[in-house]
Amino acid sequence: MSYTRIDRISEEVRREVDAIIREELGDPRIGGTFSVTRAEVTGDLRYAKIYVSVLEDDKRDELLAALKSAKGFIRRALGKRMIIRYTPELIFVSDKNIEYGVHIAKVLADAMKETEHERDDGES
Repeated sequence: MSYTRIDRISEEVRREVDAIIREELGDPRIGGTFSVTRAEVTGDLRYAKIYVSVLEDDKRDELLAALKSAKGFIRRALGKRMIIRYTPELIFVSDKNIEYGVHIAKVLADAMKETEHERDDGES
């Protein structure tokens, strides 16, 4: 698969938005363990869907609300950092892929324990 211009722009938007949130945003609601996992910029550069992963479930809604209220500031800072024709409208979305991966790893670990336990019982 080729690495297109939109893919490069999406990755750059992801890096810059992550840096802006961590360095420039002074909102006390934004804290804890979060990560900007990916960005999907549309072909016309008008919109960018920003996926944010939050490890603490109780802080997810508060963090997304803070990011949505600060999206104008983040967009303006993004426009200053990147040289593209249009600065995309930012849409923040909760990314649950990491949480799902942790869940799958736990299920697999439990299954491995069960098979080891069954092997131990069968050998006795």
